[in-house]
Amino acid sequence: MADHIVIRKSGDTWVVRARGAVIAETRKALELVEGSYPPVIYFPRTDVGMALLERTDTTTTCPHKGQASYYAIHAKSGVIADAAWSYESPIDAVAEIAGYLAFYPDKVTIEQL
Repeated sequence: MADHIVIRKSGDTWVVRARGAVIAETRKALELVEGSYPPVIYFPRTDVGMALLERTDTTTTCPHKGQASYYAIHAKSGVIADAAWSYESPIDAVAEIAGYLAFYPDKVTIEQL
């Protein structure tokens, strides 16, 4: 793994809300810390309401994690574009985040209970 990336299990309960609706809730979150960036909480897909998400055409590439795919959230009040991302086939150094999604905190509410 890149020396500046640390991934650890978070034993706490984490919740994602989009416009009041619970999108995800888990006790199996991973916390990824990359350099001086704020920690990012990754949620296992099994604990995300995937029926509310739709993959978009947006992709980005990170030299330390690989190619990210993005997801829109379909809330009752409308679509929240590119609100979540996932490294579906991350590079080997961060393979632990495969099958997990992260959410933009400026588009949803991420709470640690």
